[in-house]
Amino acid sequence: MTAPQSPAVASGRLVGGRLRAYFEFVVAVFYFFLARTLAHHAAQGLVQDDWNPLIEQAMLAFLLIVGYAAMGFWFDRDPHPVSGQGFPSRDGLATEIGMGAATGWGLAVVCVLPMVVFGGITIVLATDLGSWGWLAADAAFFALAALVEEVTFRGYGFQRFVRALGPIGASLGFAAYYALVQSLLPGSGRASFAVSVALGLVLSAAYLRTRALWLSWGLNFGWKASRALLFGLAVNGDSTHSHVIEGDPMGPFRLTGGAFGLDGSWLAFVAMLAAIPLVFRITRELDFRYNAPVLKPAGIPVDLDAAARAQHEAAMGASESAAPALVQIGAAPVPQPATKQPANDSAPARESPRAIGE
Repeated sequence: MTAPQSPAVASGRLVGGRLRAYFEFVVAVFYFFLARTLAHHAAQGLVQDDWNPLIEQAMLAFLLIVGYAAMGFWFDRDPHPVSGQGFPSRDGLATEIGMGAATGWGLAVVCVLPMVVFGGITIVLATDLGSWGWLAADAAFFALAALVEEVTFRGYGFQRFVRALGPIGASLGFAAYYALVQSLLPGSGRASFAVSVALGLVLSAAYLRTRALWLSWGLNFGWKASRALLFGLAVNGDSTHSHVIEGDPMGPFRLTGGAFGLDGSWLAFVAMLAAIPLVFRITRELDFRYNAPVLKPAGIPVDLDAAARAQHEAAMGASESAAPALVQIGAAPVPQPATKQPANDSAPARESPRAIGE
C-alpha cells in the first residue's frame, strides 16, 4: 500500500530549477509588500477606524491567496493553484485545524502560568453587551491575521524557497525573514526577534510535516487569540483587539515581555523551542501519510524461476537430465466365470450301502 502524494508534488509545484524557484520566491516577497500596501489604503477608504483592522486583514488574505494562485498557475502550470499553496481538501482537515489550535492554546497557557505564579495579572472584565458583541469580530480578526501570516510565510513563496535551498535552509531563511518583518513593529527588541525566529521554525515544521497550512494556521491562531481573548494580553504590542478582557501583567520582563506582550519575553522563546519536538510528535501519522515516498511500478517483466535456474547452473554446472524409466504395459487379465456349486456341496459324502455289504 502506497501513501498518497503530497499536494505540492501532485500539482507539479516542484517543477523547474533552483534558480527559477529563487526568482519566483523573490517575486512572491515583493508581491506581499505590494498587497499589504494596497489592502491598507483600501481599508482606510472603505470603513471606519473600528472595523479597519478586520477589513484590512480580509482584503490582504484575499489578495495574497489570489495573487499566489495566479503565480502558481502562470509560472508552474499548477492545475490546482489554491490547494497547491497549502489548502488541499482532504479527510481530517478540521481535525488538523483543531489539533493546531489546541497546541497554540497550550503554549499560551504554559507561558501565562509562570507569569501568574511569579507576578500576577490584573484583569478587567467588561460587562456591557456592546463589548461582548465585538468578541466574534475579534476572533475573526485573529483568524484572518494568522491566515495572512501562513499564506505569506508558509505558502507559495516558502514552497519555492524550499525548492531552491531545501527544507532546512528554507525554514531557517523564512524564520529570519518573519523575524525581520516583526522587528518593524514598535516596541520590538532582541527577545521578540528570538521569539519570532523560534515561532517561524515551529510553524514551518508544522507545514513540512503535513504538506498543508491547516495545522500551522490553527497553531498560529491558537497562540495569538488565546492570549488576547482569554487573558486580555497584548499581542505584538497591540492590546486593542480584546474588547471583553483587559489584562495587565506584573512580574519580571523576561516572563511578561512588558507592553509588547509574551512575543517579547524569553519565556516564550524557551516555550517555542520546546514546541518543535512536540510538533514532530503530534504529526507522526500525518508525516507518514503525506511525505512517504510514492512507490511506482517500473522495469521489465523478469522470470525469477529461470533466473534462479541459470544462476544455479552457472555455479554448479549444467546437469544432464536422467532418461525416463520404461514402463511395460501388458494385457489385462480376463476374468474367469465363477462355477456354481451344489447346495449340499459342503455336507460330508455318504458311503454307498453296496460298498458296505461287500
